[in-house]
Amino acid sequence: MSLHLYDTSTRAIREFVPVEAGRASIYLCGATVQAPPHIGHIRSGVNFDVLRRWMTRTGYEVAFCRNVTDIDDKIIRVAATEGSRWFEVAERNQRAFTWAYDTLGCLPPTVEPRATGHVPEMIMLMERLISLGHAYAAGGDVYFDVMSYADRYGSLSNQKVENMRAAADCDDESLKRDPRDFALWKGEKPGEPTWPTPWGPGRPGWHLECSAMATKYLGPTFDIHGGGLDLIFPHHENEIAQSQAAGDGFARYWMHNGLVKIGAEKMAKSLGNSLLIPDVVQKVRPVELRYYLAAAHYRSSIDYSEESLLEAATAYQRIEGFVTRAAEVIHDVDAVAPLPQAFVDALNDDLGTPQALAVVHEVVREGNVALSQGNKEAVARLLAETQNMLDVLGLDPRSAQWRSSGSDLGPVVDALVAVALEQRKAARARKDYAAADAIRDQLTAAGITVEDTPHGARWELTR
Repeated sequence: MSLHLYDTSTRAIREFVPVEAGRASIYLCGATVQAPPHIGHIRSGVNFDVLRRWMTRTGYEVAFCRNVTDIDDKIIRVAATEGSRWFEVAERNQRAFTWAYDTLGCLPPTVEPRATGHVPEMIMLMERLISLGHAYAAGGDVYFDVMSYADRYGSLSNQKVENMRAAADCDDESLKRDPRDFALWKGEKPGEPTWPTPWGPGRPGWHLECSAMATKYLGPTFDIHGGGLDLIFPHHENEIAQSQAAGDGFARYWMHNGLVKIGAEKMAKSLGNSLLIPDVVQKVRPVELRYYLAAAHYRSSIDYSEESLLEAATAYQRIEGFVTRAAEVIHDVDAVAPLPQAFVDALNDDLGTPQALAVVHEVVREGNVALSQGNKEAVARLLAETQNMLDVLGLDPRSAQWRSSGSDLGPVVDALVAVALEQRKAARARKDYAAADAIRDQLTAAGITVEDTPHGARWELTR
């Protein structure tokens, strides 16, 4: 079967048919950079990275746009609390997000636009909306007129306009024609950054930013718009309204990943239950955290616990162990080996990563049997299948990303361990087993496990 994806706007799984044959365009709502990322933030990056890799593997040329919201009410509040400047807060946290995406093996986006770099496009969009009667200026602000789009507003979130709450996104609600109207532009306030517009100085509203950036880089109509479930309303609903009211087709498919929770609560910094990426990768390796976030279906919620995280790490280590042992026997892996049909079917069925990983584990079990039987032909085939599947998921332990276990010191560690193992080998050769054991114990204490195999000593970093 061809790729089918769940489309939030139709609440159904649909066959993916791109705007342009052979090309796929994806816009992912990226970070609002008022704080460093926790694993809930980065989950969408991992989920959509798997989608992008799968599309690329199946022949699409993918344009992947992931924005940065670097001006926002929250950023301004954090800056005021810290006594710092808004752009310092944004820059610091954008770097933290970039580090987190890179650390978890997410491919760099094709383009990563910042909101503050696209004010001219936002002004043009507002001018179109005002001229068409879908927006109006008031007191230095600009608002979208929800009732001018009432017949379609609420379609994504499956709500009726009459049942919607007020937008509550400005200081003076009396400026609005209707409480549900939302701010496209916020007029100048003391101490806030401003940009000039025909309606006075001010700064962009959150929803306006994404519409301007998505259409600039992907065109007026593009394939997929993604983000977390919590963005469906009001953010994505408002993006659709302002974009389509201006005459753009906008996104043809809407994909939303589930949230990461602790108990019944959504993971959020404001609730004090966030798990920052630097902290989590002290408990498990980055590749193991990626496995954890990718193993659940992207639309399901993840109820975080350290126990489930460590179980995922153990599951990944079983895969890694087979790949490592098999690679000692098979030196030339077929990089274009066909993928198991069950794996293909799983990912084509709304990016079914749980089923896809079940296929990986089944192939690994077969591979371990082949290894124990000394069946090199079967080992070679099963190793190639495993590595090709892992490559699609961004989890191949022998890739450049993970070979050094995410450490910038990978080459140095490799060289130092090689020296230690050579000394241990020499000690064993002269039957100085006490010295050999001491070297092994020192490596173990440093987090390096050594396993003696028929092909020599094999080592790996552990937590």
